[in-house]
Amino acid sequence: MEEHITRWRLILGQDVRAMGEAALSEEQSLLDATLAALYDDTEGGKGSGRGAGLGKSAPNLAKWLTDVRNFFPPDVVSIIQADAIERKGLTKLLFEPETLKNVKPDIAMVGTLMALKGQIPKKSKDSARELVKAVVDEIMKRMEQDLRRAVTGALNKKAHTPIANFSSTDWKRTINRNLKNYDTETKRLIPEKFYFFERTQKQKSWTVILDIDQSGSMCDSIIYSSVMGSIFASMPALDTHVIAFDTEVTDLTELCRQDPVDMLFGVQLGGGTDINKSVAYCQTLIENPRKTMFILISDLYEGGVRAGLLRRLEQMHSDGVKVMVLLALSDSGRPDYDEKLGKEIAKKGIACFACTPDRLPDLVAAALKGDDLNKFEGSDKGGEKNV
Repeated sequence: MEEHITRWRLILGQDVRAMGEAALSEEQSLLDATLAALYDDTEGGKGSGRGAGLGKSAPNLAKWLTDVRNFFPPDVVSIIQADAIERKGLTKLLFEPETLKNVKPDIAMVGTLMALKGQIPKKSKDSARELVKAVVDEIMKRMEQDLRRAVTGALNKKAHTPIANFSSTDWKRTINRNLKNYDTETKRLIPEKFYFFERTQKQKSWTVILDIDQSGSMCDSIIYSSVMGSIFASMPALDTHVIAFDTEVTDLTELCRQDPVDMLFGVQLGGGTDINKSVAYCQTLIENPRKTMFILISDLYEGGVRAGLLRRLEQMHSDGVKVMVLLALSDSGRPDYDEKLGKEIAKKGIACFACTPDRLPDLVAAALKGDDLNKFEGSDKGGEKNV
């Protein structure tokens, strides 16, 4: 019973008259103060008697952030940090180096730094960059291997060579073609012939164009898309272009080839949206339509010419470009988007849905192989959202 009362005491805070006093341990008292600093409606000890507060100094905030990370698991820490920014207006304090070092690196915090990059003082830029880099590295580790494997497998589907090289062995084809030689007594497969992938692409075999909406609501998608672009740009077989847009169009291709962190800081969140203008620019990058994959990442809230946008997308699709519209590229895979425009795009046979990062490799491989991308629509697996 006492444990039950203590839990409710921690949930409801100190200003709970009906419950009487519940004895808290030293650790529980620190936890209570940590929560009170953010979720108490009064500050500075006024009203409820709680003397806790986040204060106006970076050291106080740094200690509070450290306490939060000590008491709660990573997913809860992210929520509490976001609440701190919203409820207590701590954005400017985040630009203190001492504070940034104690912030848990996560996508939400990267989004905050991207949105306010112009306000980051010189003394805090290195700390801000390190925080963004930590998140980018984590996403890169999560996505890179599967994405590379998907692209390589799709492009090498028919690209075999008679030149023997063990590291380039196409094991799937070798095994399938030699199953007739399986020795049941020794339980061994004795291959008559090995099959090998071409080790390297002699030239760029595909052009990949990522067209990324810079709207503030697309923040998570921008971060994942930037990492995706960086991975593509590092692959010799792909000629990768990364474009970001609001009412203006910015070509981030060179930054993408250098460092995804630099590319993220090159993004300008917010502003209007002219998708048609950006797609028009992307059309100028297409040389061989049937060897081009165009990915528009946008919530489709178009401020430009909708009819022109539909016409351009349809033209690319009919020319043989592998066109897809990702309404979101995020862990939730649940977009907020212009449903009417999304349905108009889908009616033209263009795949239009949200996708989680974990499902992205399958989607990219299907596009490169020429599969019907619409088979990804309507699936509940992976968080896809059908228009």
